[in-house]
Amino acid sequence: MNEQNGSIATLSIDIGGSGIKGMVLNSDGTPMTERSRVETPQPAKPEPIIEAIAQLAANQGKFDRVSVGFPGVVRKGVIGTAANLDPDWINFDLGTTLSEKLAKPVRVANDADIQGLGAISGQGVELVITLGTGFGSALFLNGKLVPNLELGHHCFRKGETYEQQLGRVALDEIGKKKWNSRLEKAIASLEHAFNYDYLYIGGGNTDKITFELPANVKIVPNVSGILGGIALWQESG
Repeated sequence: MNEQNGSIATLSIDIGGSGIKGMVLNSDGTPMTERSRVETPQPAKPEPIIEAIAQLAANQGKFDRVSVGFPGVVRKGVIGTAANLDPDWINFDLGTTLSEKLAKPVRVANDADIQGLGAISGQGVELVITLGTGFGSALFLNGKLVPNLELGHHCFRKGETYEQQLGRVALDEIGKKKWNSRLEKAIASLEHAFNYDYLYIGGGNTDKITFELPANVKIVPNVSGILGGIALWQESG
C-alpha cells in the first residue's frame, strides 16, 4: 500500500484505438499522479500494447493493482472482440498476461463499461456511449451493469451500424455538420429503444458536438474512463 493512511493505489489504464492513457488513483478515486498518454502502437497487436502499458506504468510510480479498459467484449480478462485494434486480440488473456508482466493483480473490462462506472448515478436505467475511434456502449440498471452490450455493431440506419455511421472514419469522411445530424438521430433512436433515464456521452469526439443536448443527456469527461477503474474493483468481478 502506497499511502500513509493505508489506501490501496490503483493504476487505471484506458486502451483506445489511437492512444493509451493511465494514472494512479487512491481508494476513493482521487488522482495520485498526472494522467499520461502514449500512442497506441500500430499495428495494434497484443505484444506491443502490453509493452506500451508497461512503459506507461513505469512512469506512474508505485501502485498495488491495475484496472484496464479495453475497446471490445471482455470475459474474465479474456478478449472476445477487438474491432478497432487487431484480430490477434481475440481469445487473448489480457488479464493474466498483464498481471504477470507487472507483477500486480489486474482486472480488465470493456472501456465503455468502466467509463460508465465512473459516470453513472446508480439510479434507474442509465446508458453510456463513447464516441472515439469506434462507438462504445454500456447499459446500467440501478447501478448494475448489463454485460457485453456492444451496441456499436448493431444496425443503426441505411444498413450501417452505429460505429460505421458515427466512428472516427465516418467523422473524417462526412464532416462535423453531417456527423452531428447523425448523432442527433442516434440519440433519438436510443431513447426510444432503451427508455433510459439518463444518457452519458464520453470519448474523444465529444468536443465535436455542436447541438443542444436533451435535458437527460450529459457529456462526461474523458477522465471518467480512468476514474471508473476504482469502481471495477468494487464490483463482484
